[in-house]
Amino acid sequence: MHYFIFPDIDTTIYQKSGSQNAGLDEILEIQKNMSGTGTNVKVSRILMKFNLNDIQASINNGTISSDRKFYLNMYDANSQNLSVSQSLYAYPISGSWLEGQGTAADNPITQEGASWDFRDGATQKTYWSGSATDFKGGAWYSTCYSSQSFEYETSDMRMDVTPIVNKWLDGTFPNEGFIIKRSGSYTNDDTNTDEGSADRLGNFKFFSRQTNTIYPPKLEVEWYDTKWSTGSLDPLTSTELEDLSFYMKNLRPEYKENSKVKFRIVGRAKYPTKSYSNTASAYLTAKYLPSGSTLAKDGAYYSVKDAQTEDVIIPYGTGSLVSCDSTGNYFNLWMNGLQSERYYKFEFKVVSGSDTVDETNQYFDNDFTFKVVR
Repeated sequence: MHYFIFPDIDTTIYQKSGSQNAGLDEILEIQKNMSGTGTNVKVSRILMKFNLNDIQASINNGTISSDRKFYLNMYDANSQNLSVSQSLYAYPISGSWLEGQGTAADNPITQEGASWDFRDGATQKTYWSGSATDFKGGAWYSTCYSSQSFEYETSDMRMDVTPIVNKWLDGTFPNEGFIIKRSGSYTNDDTNTDEGSADRLGNFKFFSRQTNTIYPPKLEVEWYDTKWSTGSLDPLTSTELEDLSFYMKNLRPEYKENSKVKFRIVGRAKYPTKSYSNTASAYLTAKYLPSGSTLAKDGAYYSVKDAQTEDVIIPYGTGSLVSCDSTGNYFNLWMNGLQSERYYKFEFKVVSGSDTVDETNQYFDNDFTFKVVR
């Protein structure tokens, strides 16, 4: 199962203009601006906070299981001049901060809200920690972090932030959000790190929660929710699996945002063996697809894509394994992570005989399209 939430607040803090706030900007930036000689380096960092109350409640009532994983998803907004390979890091912020109402283009700059110098703005002037000279550029718990490596081909981010979110959920740290940055010290004075070095690494740009596009940041929860009880159903044989006819039984044109829906899928032999004693039953009798688990590759998986852009919203994985009951195969889907008034489509993968010479991987893209509405 996959569940998504969107940030309550986010902003970029810029070293080059210490008190500038950009809380309402549509773009979040991790910059590294350098002089011609490479001796004057100015960077920026991203702050982002999610409300975890609904997730905590779902964990408490057993809806979200203990094997959960959390991913921070951010989407490229025309990043520039990125080096071939580098990493970004996320840390839990160690104190409260205000989003503010500025943008990076404001002239004169907006100084109320979080900035490189202050948690709250130039009026109250609450330093991130200690004095102005001790800590600038945010404050965070350095003992817990997540990271993701980036290659030149893509700069979308899907960072596994499970260690951080679990620390918030168990009360080890208060949830004040993430700070996302390259490796570097508080005040960016360590020349042995990516932020402080003379290496030219380029500028990451991601869409913020203020974006008017379909790409706001989101926190994704993934967990294994597959249930398997076949009742009196028979499995599809290896021969039948080699040439499947695949369809969805109850796909409707539209679904309400924030709803949770059970979808039924059917796989059967495209050309079932005829039985003279019961000629119709071969086409009507339900059989079940291969079962899967967190350890085995076998199973039927679903994926969700944006029907227009082909962007993958939910990838194939243990969080998208299909279940089975006495009626047949099914899966549940929360619509909350999908943008309203847009079309999406399901694609499916069926794996059988994994890790053997008889392994098969079949993909089904049969225009299983639907719309999410308000």
